[in-house]
Amino acid sequence: MTATAPPVHRAPAPYSGGADRLPATPRWYADAGGVAAGLTLLIVTALWVGNGGLQQVGGGGADAFAAAGRLTGLWASDLLLLQVLLMARVPMVERAFGQDRLARWHRWTGFTSFWLMVAHILLIIIGYRGADSPHFLGELWDLIWTYPGMLLATAGTLALVMVVVTSIRLARRKLRYESWHLLHLYAYAGVGLALPHQLWTGTDFIGNKVATAYWWTLYAVSAGAVVAYRIGVPVWRNLRHRLVVDRVVAEGPGLTSVHLRGRNLAALPVRAGQFFQWRFLDGPGWSRAHPYSLSATPHGHGLRITVKTLGDGSARVASLRPGTRALIEGPYGKLTGESYRGGPVVMLACGIGVTPLLSLLGELPYAPGEATLIYRARTQAEIAFRAELEWFATHRGVRVIYLLGPRADRPSWLPAQHADHADAEALSTIAPWIAYSQVFVCGPEGWTDAARTAARDAGVAPENLHTELFAW
Repeated sequence: MTATAPPVHRAPAPYSGGADRLPATPRWYADAGGVAAGLTLLIVTALWVGNGGLQQVGGGGADAFAAAGRLTGLWASDLLLLQVLLMARVPMVERAFGQDRLARWHRWTGFTSFWLMVAHILLIIIGYRGADSPHFLGELWDLIWTYPGMLLATAGTLALVMVVVTSIRLARRKLRYESWHLLHLYAYAGVGLALPHQLWTGTDFIGNKVATAYWWTLYAVSAGAVVAYRIGVPVWRNLRHRLVVDRVVAEGPGLTSVHLRGRNLAALPVRAGQFFQWRFLDGPGWSRAHPYSLSATPHGHGLRITVKTLGDGSARVASLRPGTRALIEGPYGKLTGESYRGGPVVMLACGIGVTPLLSLLGELPYAPGEATLIYRARTQAEIAFRAELEWFATHRGVRVIYLLGPRADRPSWLPAQHADHADAEALSTIAPWIAYSQVFVCGPEGWTDAARTAARDAGVAPENLHTELFAW
């Protein structure tokens, strides 16, 4: 490769941002969080048992249906509140689990709590009114109108139904990200409206002081986390740093970089590999946030993101004007070098997934020849930041390997022309030291899954495999 100095403002700079304020996350955080989540379900079950739930089920009849309905309602409520906590952007939770795992758990708890809520409604109606009632629907209507809080609960349930339906993969693929994100916000309204009736009339909520204290505490913690970390911290951080667009650079077909400046950016606690939720105050639609990773190592003097045109929001980025105010939430993501202590590094990128890995190349203290970047793209024209990659190759000894061509006709991280090789075998051939390397993977969901599987099959230990998905 030819040694080429990067353009102005694009040379990798020594990291001098907030890394020293982001110590490595203890491994036990994730285990402790999982145990705590399980304990909450055990607690609500114990409270139900203490309120005579088992005796009522054993007695049979309508009371058994009502008791089972109360238990499914308790589980649904507990999981709904845990779901809120999972996506409340609590820094300790984000750093312990990472966005990928949190998103999966959020989806799992969402669907599980929804079906438990459906079971709760059906069992309660049967228990209170009788399964053989000739006016089942009429009595459901009477229940909604006469019981305190049930109108609110019905509105909340309808909002949650809409969120669940639009979260099904088939529906998500037919929606623009902007539309899906706006609809998904109704989940907060659904939770807020669906649960209060239990606090007013549910015997398992108001039947004893321990239950009342537990549920009000869980409500307060969930609501407090949303207010503090989804509203309070972003407001404070934006007032402090006041980010504005400095310049916009076209990197290639459908690919745009935005350089930003602000105040006291050295105090912004962000590391290479992380992303923010971005809003640009450039006109209608500014309220919808979009997740964009940093594409350059944060060094305290400015930030850079690179955006691929995929929808209305990302397409607008190319038309941003210097001086446009930017609002951020974050930083988020666990694709960082906080656990890196030296030694070989292997990075696998596909498409726009190269952006966080590019920023990591500037931060990690690898020795010359220790770092390998494998960059998957369909064509030469789609390779972004070629000049910067050549700079890393020349000045820091990074091995840059391009894998070009259309997709293979099987699930694989390799292009079609190399698909006759086994995935793990090909990876081990390109990087013979892969088994004892720190491996970073970023790209679309299907490709990332295939690359992650290949790395594990090649002998990479789970704690040395770091991923970030570009999916919603």
